[in-house]
Amino acid sequence: MGEREEDDEEAWLQLRPVEPLPSQCCGAGCSPCVFDLYQQDLARWEAARASKDRSLLGGKESQSCPSKLSPETFLAFRISAMDKLTKDTYRVRFALPRNSQLGLRPGQHLILRGIIDDLEIQRAYTPISPANAEGYFEVLIKCYQTGLMSRYVESWRAGDTAFWRGPFGGFFYKPNQYGELLMLAAGTGLAPMVPILHSITDNADDETFITLVGCFKTFEGIYLKAFLQEQARFWNVRIFFVLSQENSPEQLPWSYRDKTHFGRLAQDLIEELVGSCRRKPFALVCGSTEFTKDMARCLLSAGLAEDSYFVF
Repeated sequence: MGEREEDDEEAWLQLRPVEPLPSQCCGAGCSPCVFDLYQQDLARWEAARASKDRSLLGGKESQSCPSKLSPETFLAFRISAMDKLTKDTYRVRFALPRNSQLGLRPGQHLILRGIIDDLEIQRAYTPISPANAEGYFEVLIKCYQTGLMSRYVESWRAGDTAFWRGPFGGFFYKPNQYGELLMLAAGTGLAPMVPILHSITDNADDETFITLVGCFKTFEGIYLKAFLQEQARFWNVRIFFVLSQENSPEQLPWSYRDKTHFGRLAQDLIEELVGSCRRKPFALVCGSTEFTKDMARCLLSAGLAEDSYFVF
């Protein structure tokens, strides 16, 4: 092999896609996953290398600045506001150009890319803004003391840029598709419920009943109180809370006392909720892995079929 060929080979090796680290997978079962994209890029690189045609590396789509959300390509969005809801949770608003819409269906999620200490990480978050919101979208992000993405998010300031791709998610809500939605959410698992709730109460022709149960540690830790109180005024919406670290209704505002339970959401309360639904319920569940497993078991024991609930 001559010197020129060696240089050419080295140049091709430098263009070879880098295999993602495990931290770069958000673990949400997205399609395409970051590893799927790597395999696509690798196949494209191998074909380009074999034909000695670098123009093939660009793929089918133009690599000029894209403006439409894509599951495969990260797009930059400017942070327009950060609102600290609790000691560890933020509502972050991102600007969209020219009063455009994000293009998600209610309940779908996005993948956020962050870099900390030269390590790339990716996590899934569900926008809480209405699906038809113009000029912006909002996400609810809880930060953990030892979380890498948390360090990245807490470094954000208004005017900064963050990178997202999507949409992802297998639940597609259609108006009047179900008689009643039973929403079971723990913590930031509230996020996918919010745009679905929005879409129902914003549509006068959608007469779906909603029973939402939000599980939190304390009253102070409940997210989006004003929004939830506003939604509870609709004729077809009931909202309950379950607080695991409180036990005294006297410490709650009057408007919360008759709709708050204490302890954990368990079989007896699930059966009561299912039994009190005004129409045959379809359940939506979102929270920790432990929470979703428990809720699936409780729903089945309460008489729901396996095709009568969806776990985000």
